[in-house]
Amino acid sequence: MSAIALSQPLQGYWNYLRIERRLSELTIENYQRHLAVCITILESQQIENWREVDASVIRFLLSVSKKQHLSAKTLALRLSSLRSFLNYLLSQRVIDVNPAIAVSAPKAAKRLPKNIEAEQLGLLLDSSSKEPIDIRDLAMMELMYSAGLRLNELQQLNLRDLQHRSRELRVIGKGNKERILPYGRYAAQALQKWLVVRVLFNPEDDALFVSQRGKRISHRAIQKRLEVWGQRQGLPTHLNPHKLRHSFATHMLESSSDLRAVQELLGHANLSTTQIYTHLDFKHLADVYDSAHPRAKRK
Repeated sequence: MSAIALSQPLQGYWNYLRIERRLSELTIENYQRHLAVCITILESQQIENWREVDASVIRFLLSVSKKQHLSAKTLALRLSSLRSFLNYLLSQRVIDVNPAIAVSAPKAAKRLPKNIEAEQLGLLLDSSSKEPIDIRDLAMMELMYSAGLRLNELQQLNLRDLQHRSRELRVIGKGNKERILPYGRYAAQALQKWLVVRVLFNPEDDALFVSQRGKRISHRAIQKRLEVWGQRQGLPTHLNPHKLRHSFATHMLESSSDLRAVQELLGHANLSTTQIYTHLDFKHLADVYDSAHPRAKRK
């Protein structure tokens, strides 16, 4: 009885996220996973209705989650998922107030991801392999690094999103927001080689990057292939899509110092996100200060 009562509004919520909020399937899957855990915890406390959930219950839920050795970031995501769902229930008049509003998320330590040095990336992307799968992987990595793409943005690309003549790319980012991004000549060359051999994979649809079975390549497959390349090239650090995106942002900022432009390229809604995500190393900042500040110049 309790499982039915707590789970009953979920299908309507998933439809709301897909149709009205237009969230990606990856985001919805994250919401589903966190809410499933929340419902399990609530059921263990004999809570059968969402009206029984108050701020103290949510704090208990977070304390149980914390004992599962989850990071502060994951706990914050769990609370955010629950808060969003309760907002939906509030709009549907299933509940009268959202108790999650009164609960603060644990603060996560702001750890800056390590970028890959430009020289290391040069070695990584310097491949003359004629194997179709290597040609595909190289095109994916060149495009991610050249345009600063998120994993989901790369995975969702279609052939029609490419403008070869102008070397521009149409991307659908977070919140279903569209942006047009330039990409460089190395990425263009890698894409041209990939498009020649793509037909060998017998593509089922318009997906730009496909698996060996012809289906749109999965998030996990992209991550796995990057891991393989990092190991193959002997990189001193773990290679993943996030690291390529961060390296793009860091190298762009170090070269241009144009925070607003990098914000646009990354598709960040707030400049503060870009400031955290794309740090300049201290030496670079010190050099800029010494060369620019009137009181810093020394003879």
